[in-house]
Amino acid sequence: MKKVFYTLLLVAFHYAVQAKYATVYPSNWWAGMRHHQIQLLIKGENNGLRNEKIEINYPGIVVKKIHAFENGKYVAVDIDILSTARPGKVNIAFVNGTKTHTVQWFLQEKRNGRGKQFAQGINSNDFVYFMMPDRFSNGDESNDKIAGYKDQSLNRDSIYLRHGGDIQGIINHLDYIQDLGATAVWLTPVIENDMPNRTEHGYAFTDHYKIDKRLGGESAYRKLSDALHKRGMKLMQDAVYNHVGLWHWMMQDPPAKDWIHQWPRFTQPNYKEQVFFDPYASQKDKKQMANGWFTNEMPDVNQSNPYVANFLIQHAIWCVETFGIDGWRIDTYKYVDLAFMNACNKALTDEYPEMTMVGENWCEGPVNQAYFTYNNMNTAFKSNLTGAIDFELLFNGIQPALTQQNGVNKLYQTMSLDFLYQHPLTNLVFLDNHDMTRFFSVVDSNVAKQKIGLAWLFTTRGIPQLYYGTEVLMSGKSYPYDGNVRLDFPGGWKDDKKNAFTGEGLTKDERDIQHYTKLLANYRRQTPALRTGKLMQYVPSDGLYVYFRYDDAKTIMCVMNTTDTNRAIDLNNYDERTKEFNTAIEITTENKLQKQFNIPAQTMWVLELKR
Repeated sequence: MKKVFYTLLLVAFHYAVQAKYATVYPSNWWAGMRHHQIQLLIKGENNGLRNEKIEINYPGIVVKKIHAFENGKYVAVDIDILSTARPGKVNIAFVNGTKTHTVQWFLQEKRNGRGKQFAQGINSNDFVYFMMPDRFSNGDESNDKIAGYKDQSLNRDSIYLRHGGDIQGIINHLDYIQDLGATAVWLTPVIENDMPNRTEHGYAFTDHYKIDKRLGGESAYRKLSDALHKRGMKLMQDAVYNHVGLWHWMMQDPPAKDWIHQWPRFTQPNYKEQVFFDPYASQKDKKQMANGWFTNEMPDVNQSNPYVANFLIQHAIWCVETFGIDGWRIDTYKYVDLAFMNACNKALTDEYPEMTMVGENWCEGPVNQAYFTYNNMNTAFKSNLTGAIDFELLFNGIQPALTQQNGVNKLYQTMSLDFLYQHPLTNLVFLDNHDMTRFFSVVDSNVAKQKIGLAWLFTTRGIPQLYYGTEVLMSGKSYPYDGNVRLDFPGGWKDDKKNAFTGEGLTKDERDIQHYTKLLANYRRQTPALRTGKLMQYVPSDGLYVYFRYDDAKTIMCVMNTTDTNRAIDLNNYDERTKEFNTAIEITTENKLQKQFNIPAQTMWVLELKR
């Protein structure tokens, strides 16, 4: 094919400065992608790209348009990678008079072209184990501190400083995670956070195209992905589209002022998601909700700017192809431009049809939560988000069931609202996470109630997610210090006296709950009725809640007694689901029960019915 050549003289602003070098985002792309029309964002160093011609001369690449930004350091180059293009080294030339600087950009072979399994989606067949890498395990002490980063802290005695956990620490303990029954791993963000402080959580990106070196960098993240897929497991990435860290170039040196939402003074969201569907909402309230800054250190990104949108969407695809991502957890979903989110979700599923995304929508009611997903409501805006992180089933479900008199009625009522969702099985259900009080503290360190919570987690509909340490009774209250719910996993550091990986130093209750979690999770993994089966629930009666998970092969009866007294159960009272069965096996004890039995106080039994 005849070589394609395109050159454009950029308009000189006030003076011309020869670019010493340039950085290209995305850092590479792939031949044969559905998403083949790419916008290269090129940043010139040392005062920029004010007077350079840009030349790309590569078979199968056509330059369609070049846009120079007001900053003078950036240009956007729209290219089309034709089906005839082959992997190789692409030279991008910057010409200024007789001087030429060349930057190498790579067109690579697609990952799936090498037979790698990835982009499988996270679904109700999975069990997601969620952790904060800095607080899980230190597998490589050489990266505890990296020269050049603004945050040089390392102190395990502080709940806010770095502790040294990393991706290698996770890799070292994949046997433990898999034996526990997990099929997928979700990490808090691993993208570079070169901020001066509070870098342990990862939610303030400073360079989208770098993996934080204190976690092991790009090589460690690829190694984790490969190790998971070799085991038949999956990798979920934590995406942050709403904001960046204060030290990101989008804030410090933006291509144009409108890359970040600007306010006369610091303005936070109003935290009222209702403004997006309220027929009487003001534009002022909508703007504040969508454009307000989370904190002074986390500027709000303007996704309605098409160049910003392209940058973020291409980065998402780039991550999937580069690291073999299987599914997304999307941070602060309801604060992001919703039209952009639909476009981003669609770009991912167009490229990877099995890809799934669950959004963090900490809302004020089930209707509000459902609005941000595929739903059955007649609203002007229709979301294409595949699933919600089910805060409603936590706060208006299992928590009141175990902490309030007759609270199981709230659990029943919240479950009854599943008609709002097109695909309720795609919702992620959980007991706690990195932003809230740990479940063991919610139930006042009651081991029996912790067991009920776990039994519910692995038998209700949806995708169960377990926050690291819940299986060994880790506790902590999020208020006033969120670091209290982000403590180190016992055994993750070589000098730990307590080791949850080996069992050394664990109390009897901690060992018991760990075993109980493993038993339930692995039973679920072997039981399709609990993963994809139907659900039938009965109206609670004086603190007793009964529901069934079933398919053509198996029927599971779940009996939750939240009262302080033993309760009598007669299978005949639930004959819509039980009339074909004579006995029941309680799966955690293997006890055989007849049609009438008593369930102890503060107990949940998971019963496999037998004919």
